[in-house]
Amino acid sequence: MPATVFPPEFTTPPTINSCPNCSHWLPDGTLACPDCATLTYGSYLGEVAAHAQQLESQGRWPEARERWRSALAWLPENTQQAATVQQRIALIDQRLHAEEEQKARWTKRLGPFAPVALFLLKAKSFFFVLLKAKFLLSFLAFFGLYWAIWGWQFALGFMACLTIHEMGHYIAVKRRGLKADLPMFLPGMGAYVRWYGDGVSRADLAAISLAGPLYGLGSALACLGLWYTLHLPIFMILANVAAWLNLINLVPVLGLDGAKATYALSQMQRGLIAAASLVFFGLTVSASNGDLMAPESPTQWVFLFIGVGMLWRCFTRDEPEAPHTNTMAYFLGLLLALGFLLVYTHNPTVAISGAVGRYGH
Repeated sequence: MPATVFPPEFTTPPTINSCPNCSHWLPDGTLACPDCATLTYGSYLGEVAAHAQQLESQGRWPEARERWRSALAWLPENTQQAATVQQRIALIDQRLHAEEEQKARWTKRLGPFAPVALFLLKAKSFFFVLLKAKFLLSFLAFFGLYWAIWGWQFALGFMACLTIHEMGHYIAVKRRGLKADLPMFLPGMGAYVRWYGDGVSRADLAAISLAGPLYGLGSALACLGLWYTLHLPIFMILANVAAWLNLINLVPVLGLDGAKATYALSQMQRGLIAAASLVFFGLTVSASNGDLMAPESPTQWVFLFIGVGMLWRCFTRDEPEAPHTNTMAYFLGLLLALGFLLVYTHNPTVAISGAVGRYGH
């Protein structure tokens, strides 16, 4: 639903001389019909209330207070509606007073540093959001672990790919007007984006879940493009890891992205995705010349995991009333694109040797 846009200045409604409910003639300035007690300017008051509530949701408390106050001029005194508006104004006054007291206490504590602290607290730029403590500390801990195991180049590239995946979820949530926290990284386990959206539809849940693998596909393609451009082995390895990581997230079990997306799919759609996954697995098995565990084998077991998981989900009885065809196409498209990348980059040393032969590096 598109956001309602209000004019910057408060406008007054045109004079109404006929009751909106019973059409009784009303003299100028009548706020309620004497026959049916209908509020003369009820429609306008509804718009005022909607605007005031929108301002409250944005934390613009002084503006919301003034908007509520403007409604009193169009409400009869001693009515329940006027009392309700007065209560909203009183609650906002209490909130503003508490904020002023808190600000005064911190100003006293910080002394000459108060203006600097106030600036940092009010800063809305991406730079300050990015440096939120939880995000930064978890990022550094995750990066440090992989640096210690595989070196800083792989750690940096892997963290970039993982962050892009998680930002896909974050952006998809924000685009739907919902609240979301910046990604949290769990060293040795993964990452997640915490978001708040009670009552979100299954289609939106699927779109938010699959946005991570979609952005992850972009990161894998970027790594592959860098390998073609710079011919550095690390980028081929990162492309392979990114493709594998995002395919793992499509396995429809536990809290993985594939599980959440499955809620928008019917039993038949789940079966089709399972069949496609098992076909992909069969194709990689047939290319392995019978030695499935050889290092150069292109067998991709992740397709088997997705296929078996989807077969299991065909019998979990959590189908939607109306299956979402776009989600199935979305899921299959990611499966195909990520699967192709995974198979193409399954043996980086072969691809790297080919590049060296072509370009003489």
